[in-house]
Amino acid sequence: MDNAKPCGGAIPLCMVGEFDLPLDIIDRRVTKMKMISPSNIAVDIGRTLKPHEYIGMVRREVLDIYLRDRAAAAGASVVNGLFIKMDKPVEKDAPYVLYYNAYSGKSGSTGERVRIEVDAVIGADGANSRVAKAIDAGEYEYAIAFQERIKIPDEKMKYYENLAEMYVGDDVSPDFYGWVFPKCDHVAVGTGTVTHKPDIKKFQLATRLRARDKIEGGKVIRVEAHPIPEHPRPRRVSERVALVGDAAGYVTKCSGEGIYFAAKSGRMCAEAIVEGSGNGRRMIDEGDLRNYIKKWDSTYWPTYKVLDVLQKVFYRSNPAREAFVEMCSDEYVQKMTFDSYLYKKVAPGNPFEGLKLAVNTIGSLVRANALRNEMAKL
Repeated sequence: MDNAKPCGGAIPLCMVGEFDLPLDIIDRRVTKMKMISPSNIAVDIGRTLKPHEYIGMVRREVLDIYLRDRAAAAGASVVNGLFIKMDKPVEKDAPYVLYYNAYSGKSGSTGERVRIEVDAVIGADGANSRVAKAIDAGEYEYAIAFQERIKIPDEKMKYYENLAEMYVGDDVSPDFYGWVFPKCDHVAVGTGTVTHKPDIKKFQLATRLRARDKIEGGKVIRVEAHPIPEHPRPRRVSERVALVGDAAGYVTKCSGEGIYFAAKSGRMCAEAIVEGSGNGRRMIDEGDLRNYIKKWDSTYWPTYKVLDVLQKVFYRSNPAREAFVEMCSDEYVQKMTFDSYLYKKVAPGNPFEGLKLAVNTIGSLVRANALRNEMAKL
């Protein structure tokens, strides 16, 4: 339990209220963002935010402990252990048998092998999920994210008091973005890639070079790396086993966001079990868990699809990224983006503004393509 998930740490405003999170676990309330193009043109984003709106920045070691303690207070049995494998039931209502190494502090580094019988399993064990492997859930494409926590001088930390930065360009990532996110007393600097994983440290160095004037004098206090799923797994439910969060592949394209979707899918799955079992009066079956999948897909498929299209259109080349950053300067784009992100719904648009945006987007892409052709000639 002392192993915190490496993570950028951004959470939407709706998560604070929906999951009743105390404000003291939120390090920073980001109300400004800079989107920085390959040619270092910076666009300020956040002009459309209302006074009460913000993006929360958390540290996973703080958020996870709070949620775990709250689960224990609600009656969950919390075990410090490592899941090894499970045996599937041979009869319809027979239990699943789980095996894990329990770490009590008395059993040494290998832990003590423990066997437990359960009615249902929710695999929330991350991108490298062993539960997913146990049910043959299939593989997915994934990105590698690399992040350094950097303690910078106090006067430089003031710049990031309520500001986050995103860098795009072939230098920082051929298919993702680089970031500087503020934490309580330091910044998280990182990047990610799907297509060029062996070059991740080179991209990280480029991200640090882009932000060098603002993080100069900083000291690296922690280095983290982790996989980010690029799409849901082919199978997310099998009999009385379901996957949620990163284990299910619930991370959005374009932004790489996963914390809210992990929490929300866990809650939806639990609700399906409570409802399907009649509050524990009968054994659930696969159909009950499929109700969770149906609800999830109907609620969030549009969000995933929109962000997938955006990534394919605008993350493909430096000229396209320049067009993307130019498009982000539009107030209508900013409003639609923040409304969708903060409240986790694809925001309904104004038809006239949408048409104007389409024209402007085409114009940006045409200019970007012209720039690409000129660069090719050079």
